Amino acid sequence: MNTLIKRNILLIFSALVLISACQIPTNHPAPLPIIGERDVVDGDTIYHTVPDFAFVDQDSQLVTNETFAGKAYVVDFFFTSCPTICPKVTKQMLRIYDKFKDEDRLLLLAHTIDPKRDTVGHLKMYATNLGVESSKWHFVTGEKDALYEIADDYFSVAIEDPDVPGGFDHSGRIILVDPQRHVRSFCDGTDPESVDKFLKDIQVLLDEMKNNANPG
Repeated sequence: MNTLIKRNILLIFSALVLISACQIPTNHPAPLPIIGERDVVDGDTIYHTVPDFAFVDQDSQLVTNETFAGKAYVVDFFFTSCPTICPKVTKQMLRIYDKFKDEDRLLLLAHTIDPKRDTVGHLKMYATNLGVESSKWHFVTGEKDALYEIADDYFSVAIEDPDVPGGFDHSGRIILVDPQRHVRSFCDGTDPESVDKFLKDIQVLLDEMKNNANPG
């Protein structure tokens, strides 16, 4: 599919989800939706899930789906030399990190979209400068095609484009994934008010996880 068409489809889908979310009364937090297409197979609803992946983080450790087994996690896509939106998004990711630093059921995952320059050593320096713990916030690199393809599964955008500042076209989206690999919420990481709502969504999901672990 043409990358421009794919980007437009993702943006339209995102707008519909956000409009729907705005209709939910804020004083009674509703369960978060499972975002994405779904199929019915033999009477069972099959939801979109994040596929298997394998990347390497700032400590040269392999990061896979198993890294997040039994946990929720927050995702974004960035590159360390980004001259536009990445610093704003990282600032909001730091808000999430600080608020849930002691919450063992939530991790953070940041994918570089510039693996040629964002080596493991470079990501290590970047994470160190932020002052974050690598066990809580994984900055990962890997094969470029794999990084770009996984962005689609998170309903995000990552496209190499020499005509835009920094050479990469990408969304500033921050995404929330549940322990079953379902995308449950997202926000505009350049907009603090959008992130405010996202922080509440994270807590809704954590409460849901607690209730599922302790039914009744």
